[in-house]
Amino acid sequence: MTTRDLGLLMTTVLVWGVCLDQAEARDVVYPGKTWAHKEAGQAGLDLDKLQALSAYAGGSGCVVRSGFMVYTWGDVARRRDVASAVKPVYTHFLLKAIEMGKIAGLDEAVTRHESRLQGLNPELGHKDRQISWRHLCNQISGYGVTEAPGQAFDYSDYNMALLFDSLFLKVYGSTWDRVDQEVLGPLLTEVLQCQDKPTFMAFGTGNRPGRLAISPRDFARFGLLYARTGRWQERQVLAQALAAAAPRSPVSPSIPRTQGHAAQMIEGQRSIGGGNNQCAHKGSYSNAWWINGRDRQGQRNWPDLPHDVYGCFGHGDIRAVVVLPSLDVVVSWNDTRIKGSVMVNHALKRLVDAARED
Repeated sequence: MTTRDLGLLMTTVLVWGVCLDQAEARDVVYPGKTWAHKEAGQAGLDLDKLQALSAYAGGSGCVVRSGFMVYTWGDVARRRDVASAVKPVYTHFLLKAIEMGKIAGLDEAVTRHESRLQGLNPELGHKDRQISWRHLCNQISGYGVTEAPGQAFDYSDYNMALLFDSLFLKVYGSTWDRVDQEVLGPLLTEVLQCQDKPTFMAFGTGNRPGRLAISPRDFARFGLLYARTGRWQERQVLAQALAAAAPRSPVSPSIPRTQGHAAQMIEGQRSIGGGNNQCAHKGSYSNAWWINGRDRQGQRNWPDLPHDVYGCFGHGDIRAVVVLPSLDVVVSWNDTRIKGSVMVNHALKRLVDAARED
């Protein structure tokens, strides 16, 4: 880990120390092989307002408070693709690789593991040699566009395919056939005791490998892991400082959106799903997590929500897991009608309104 990484992480831990102390002061509950349940009222949530949330959202989902399953709708056990909501899971394994000493730090050059970046774009000064892991997970790598790394934000599924393949196939030394058994399971989903067999091969090894299929109730476990800053029961699954910083280190609002002019990529470069230049970051993109930051005009991403909210979102936000630390709540949903930040704001406002003082 670089000195810069340590400085940023320690600052984050100090800033969030009060929140962590408050969390530790409560009775900490985790699910085992199954979730422990509480009635909404017992968990300090208004059932009518939770029902308003599920009616607004449609699809399926669940609400967890203080480690208890409090409310579900639809089929929460059904494993489905979560599209771009997988991206913070990639970041999790990137940070785990740093903790394990497989990667020197977020600012390590990706060319250490993917040498084909070395020869790209000579007319642009071989800019891709500068791509770091930080650039990839924040989508500011400039991969496939003319801007140099760190100069522009490009929400790109070519960027994310490069991250997945470089990380899981090169750093972890796995294959598409074995990555569930060698990496996803033993380092994450088996530790969390997921019930519904999550897989990185949502559509098989021949169709966009790296897409995560996971049930809403299992994805809620991932959200709870980050709500507990990387701790699961008696095990620190990811170093507290790394887990705390992941959703709290956003891309600066000063970094513009790419102009989208194409540049050379590795021959045969695949996409994890779609194209590039899909959206702006709005000061709310942090290591592949979406947070409640401010854009250049000072507007909040979700104006009616607590400032500490963060989450994974996919396919226009119809799939998600969201953490609300100040309420000790995690919500997970899939195949909903929720599309775009305005509807996310409205949906989660119903959840915030459901909370009342314990």
